[in-house]
Amino acid sequence: MAQIGLFDIVGPIMVGPSSSHTAGAVRLGLAARRILGSEVQRAQIELHGSFAATYWGHRTDVALVAGLLGMGMDDERIPEALELAAASGLEYTFAAADLGDVHPNSVRLQVEGSAGSITLCGSSIGGGRINIFELNGFEVSLDGTYSVLLTRHRDAPGVIAEVTKVLAVHGINIAFLNVSRKARGFEALLVAQTDDPIPDLAVEHVRRVSQVLAVRTLPCF
Repeated sequence: MAQIGLFDIVGPIMVGPSSSHTAGAVRLGLAARRILGSEVQRAQIELHGSFAATYWGHRTDVALVAGLLGMGMDDERIPEALELAAASGLEYTFAAADLGDVHPNSVRLQVEGSAGSITLCGSSIGGGRINIFELNGFEVSLDGTYSVLLTRHRDAPGVIAEVTKVLAVHGINIAFLNVSRKARGFEALLVAQTDDPIPDLAVEHVRRVSQVLAVRTLPCF
């Protein structure tokens, strides 16, 4: 049986009104910004289920935009996020969408910036907790509580072993490891959630692994 901590009972330190519809939404927006790796210039935001039905009353729209602007869930500027977005030039649209058999508090975020573009699907599952379940069409499972190594690589024998070997050599323990591919022999995405931050030298060594196309690290969000 999973243990329940004090944080799960009393909820996070946040700007409300709702830990599910507001705090979790801020974290999803912030996750998209950090995975993108730059300021967000444009965002297409598609709300699913109860997010779509009740977003206005719970200020879910404001919360998502606040996260895209780089705010954490306890940032006192969250209520002003739409005005701050207008001042910064952030362009965004909202629409309802059916994302399938997923948590009712879910969203698809398609964001663009100077670093390129990403598409992220995630859910706010209560108490400010989140689960990112899709990234650029790859199935993932990220909750933002660990440091993360992302590698986009060719689906070839030995790549995963070489990447994990690099982490082991640098003394980095992997808490969770997920690998997803869209088709055999094409591109795959490795997501390693680690107990410790991943140093730049380890990232450089991963980048040198044969068949690795791109490498990113993420802090907790």
